[in-house]
Parts: sequence; C-alpha cells; structure tokens
Amino acid sequence: MSTPTPKAVIMDEASVSRAMTRIAHEILERNEGCENLAIVGIVTRGDLLAKQLVDRIKEIEGVDVPLGSLDISFYRDDFLTHFSPEVHATHIPFDVDGKRIVLVDDILYTGRTIRCALDAIMDLGRPSRIELAVLVDRGHRELPICPDFVGKNVPSSHEENVRLYLKEVDGRTAVEIFDVAPGAHVGSAPLGGE
Repeated sequence: MSTPTPKAVIMDEASVSRAMTRIAHEILERNEGCENLAIVGIVTRGDLLAKQLVDRIKEIEGVDVPLGSLDISFYRDDFLTHFSPEVHATHIPFDVDGKRIVLVDDILYTGRTIRCALDAIMDLGRPSRIELAVLVDRGHRELPICPDFVGKNVPSSHEENVRLYLKEVDGRTAVEIFDVAPGAHVGSAPLGGE
C-alpha cells in the first residue's frame, strides 16, 4: 500500500523537538519543579512523547521523573464497534495516589481519548492533580476537555487527518495533514505508517 501524500507538513523534526522542550519547561514552571510529579503517556504515540518529556526534565532538573504508559483500549466508548482492537500494556510502575500527573497525548481532537484516559487513571488511584500535555490541539472538541500544555494549535476540518509520525516507530518525525479518503477513519496514524 502506498503512503498518501500530505497536503501540509505542520511540524518537522526540529519543530517537534522545540515544542517538547518548551512543554517540559512549562510543566516545571507550573508545578514549581518536579517534586511529586509523574508523566503518563497514552499509547501509542503519547507514551513516546512522555518519554521525551521525562528525558528533557532530567536534562533541565537532573531528576528522573516517574514515567508510565496507559492503554485505554477497554475504556473507549466505541470499544464494541472495533472487531479486533489493538491492545497494548498499561505500565504504571508507581502509586498514583497523591501524585501530580501530567497525561501526555499526541493529537487532541474530540477529547474522547482523554476522557478514557482519565477514567483509567482514576481506576488506579487518586492523584492530587491531573494536567494534560498534547503536541497538537486540532480543535473540534466534543467534551469539555482543555489541554494545560500545547505544542501547537492546528485548526483543521473534520475532513482532515492530523497525524504525528515519530522516528522510533515510523522512521521519521513530522506532523502532517491529510485529506480523509471517503469512508476512512479520522484518527491517529497506525504504528509504522499507513
């Protein structure tokens, strides 16, 4: 299957890197450091961005912030309509009770993924606070969810896909906009590209 041609490249590797560095600084500023802080990424690209944030916080503060990954497959409101959902492991190697958690996702769209992630975290315990960091906010919220930290706001239409590609899984890093083919699903890029 050939890879579709993007209609626009919104962020290249350098701009993604700069945005992640800025978000790390903003997280530290808002939380007055990294005491009692933990970073949790939503699988499948939010967890990779979360790892980048943990690495940058270590560079800035010299502290290893706890890192977790969260699979929300079974929390999705459309779970039963997916014949074979791709299930990944949730790995939260720390107690969430009383922690200030920064939840990390790649592209914020309707807000439904974040609602699922909040449910999943609350099933694990009671954090003192949950903040949301996203690389791209594309608008079109269906739920009252607003990110605390945003790499870039990208106005888009419902007929467009905004997708993050990361070198670790796709061989390149970029945020691109594609037209949605008739009958195709709007959402994240599959691992390894199309």
